[in-house]
Amino acid sequence: MTPPSTVTSTGTSTPPSGTAAQFAGETSARGEWTRQANHFTGRISRDSTSVPGEGPDEEGRWPVEAGRYRLVVSLACPWAHRAVVVRGLLGLQDALSLGVVDPLRDEAGWRFWLDEGHRDPVLGVEHLSEAYLATDPSFSGRVTVPCIVDTLTGTVVTNDYPQITLDLSTEWVDHHRPGAPDLWPEDLRAQMQPLVDDIYADVNNGVYRCGFATEQDAYEEAFDRLFSRLDVLEERLSSSVFLMGDEPREVDVRLFTTLVRFDAAYHGHFKTNRNRLTEMPHLWRYARELYARPGWGSTVDFDHIKRHYYGTHHQINPTGIVPKGPDLGVWPVATPPSTD
Repeated sequence: MTPPSTVTSTGTSTPPSGTAAQFAGETSARGEWTRQANHFTGRISRDSTSVPGEGPDEEGRWPVEAGRYRLVVSLACPWAHRAVVVRGLLGLQDALSLGVVDPLRDEAGWRFWLDEGHRDPVLGVEHLSEAYLATDPSFSGRVTVPCIVDTLTGTVVTNDYPQITLDLSTEWVDHHRPGAPDLWPEDLRAQMQPLVDDIYADVNNGVYRCGFATEQDAYEEAFDRLFSRLDVLEERLSSSVFLMGDEPREVDVRLFTTLVRFDAAYHGHFKTNRNRLTEMPHLWRYARELYARPGWGSTVDFDHIKRHYYGTHHQINPTGIVPKGPDLGVWPVATPPSTD
């Protein structure tokens, strides 16, 4: 039996100790969210010595091969959303097919219930977990997106979400559209990487550390780090169009996919409620400017986002009620990616 909440001398309610975590295996004894490591870390590389149709070479590198691999994503997930944006901006739609899972998970995890017959039309599976277990029958962690699956074997090449987008930029160059942007320019990487790391720790993962915390101290620490970092970014963007200058880069993709979910999901659901995005003028200008660019806002699905967060995290939102707000009309008109 769970002990009741107590009331402190200041009149505030203290939750019972041992409150159930949304993902118990990724929650520390202090109530901190500690994200699991990426289990499948294969690389699809131009340097692979494998010939088309073969598996990885002796260094674990799979050959770049148009039409062979399938990128599996949830449109609700910010980590997967990164890969959708980058795939579109680089013009890889014909080279790398896309599978989209239902925004709601069941006990078996991510499911292909948006497809006819509740099966992915290319992989032939109902749940992404089937591909995970075909790759590693001993896998017992949380099945995550994005991942890239080899359609020849039905096995997972990688679910290493930070590396996936970098490899799309650097390893798939022979399949980029003419005029594709350089999202990870070599001369900016040394400057960009610390910013990428800070944004991941405090913002991208920080909203989850707020939302999945099971102890007050853990939540408040994550909350303070989140908004301290957002304040730094707000100041940076007061004098810069994008984070690295006048053109969006990989780091902008990574920040955008968190910001676009901020008011619709994180502000209420994850209790990141010091400010709304719309109340931070430079970040709001920046997010709207990215949203309006071809291939950015057109990849956002607020219906999937809201139904996923409010409908699957039952420890946080046990009723499953999805809020009607906020007003999404404040976002500009979205346009699809360029095909020129």
